[in-house]
Amino acid sequence: MSATMTPYFYVGDVPVYGDVILSPMAGYSDVPYRALCRAYGSAMHYTEFVPVEALIGRNVHERFRRRLDKQPDERPMVFQIFGNDARMILEAAQRIEAWGPDIIDINMGCSTRRVSGRGAGVGMMPQPELVRDTFSLLTQHLSVPVTGKIRLGWDESQQNYADIARIMEDNGAALIAMHARTKTQKYGGQADWDAIADLRARVSVPVIGNGDVRTPADIERLKAHTGCEAVMIGRAAIGNPWIFARRCREEVRPADLLDAVRLHAREMVAYYGAPHGLIQFRKHLKQYLADLPEAEPIVPALLTIQSLAEFESLLAQIGEPSMAMG
Repeated sequence: MSATMTPYFYVGDVPVYGDVILSPMAGYSDVPYRALCRAYGSAMHYTEFVPVEALIGRNVHERFRRRLDKQPDERPMVFQIFGNDARMILEAAQRIEAWGPDIIDINMGCSTRRVSGRGAGVGMMPQPELVRDTFSLLTQHLSVPVTGKIRLGWDESQQNYADIARIMEDNGAALIAMHARTKTQKYGGQADWDAIADLRARVSVPVIGNGDVRTPADIERLKAHTGCEAVMIGRAAIGNPWIFARRCREEVRPADLLDAVRLHAREMVAYYGAPHGLIQFRKHLKQYLADLPEAEPIVPALLTIQSLAEFESLLAQIGEPSMAMG
């Protein structure tokens, strides 16, 4: 990043040079896709979340170690973890701090039953003492900034984000990101942008707003409505990295779309190897090609190919007159 550029905001002493960020998403926010989104303008880079239990002990399983992998130039880099015991969270955080994150983030927003049901993820929000102890311990014992991603609360009757945010800030949190839905809403209903604005008014640390940002216009609307420092985009970024460049998906030419597909597939194979990289890529591919009618006849074949050379050869047929006749 050029020294002449002015940061949009700081997380502790870590500068962030943009206001649009790829959300941490299990199964999606891996090294290859973060690289693609970064090329289009994603300004801060969150890993997939990792359970603290997997990071404690003599050996860390390769599957979880890889989730906290990063590229040398990937900065600022945020490692995200989750747990339901403050001292275990600290122990895991101290271990991964040596792996080079710029920031460590506590996931307090995951709504899946296997996480929240045991008091982790958004399951931390009904436990203010656990939130207090976690941030107090981490900010005392780590040298990198500590942040958290929350929701509005557990359900409509327990929207305690304001109290949790105050506890986080009072105990050293350097940034708060909020998905403006409750745990029981999951991803349904409408995100409450008024709550993001309320959170922004209550705390002095930077706030990242998350929820119902589907277009470049939504980025500007959310920032104007809430005053938040940055916008986090999750589901709307899958198959649509152009949103980080504030380009509408409808304006992306098919040739540019196919270039992105090709680049992403190559990154996946380079990182995961073949055929695993292409298999992992299939969930992205469906989203990339969903609005491309000329690709429809060969999508089933693209979703079964296990060789990158064959994949690229078949992809090159999109738009050719003979495609439908072959």
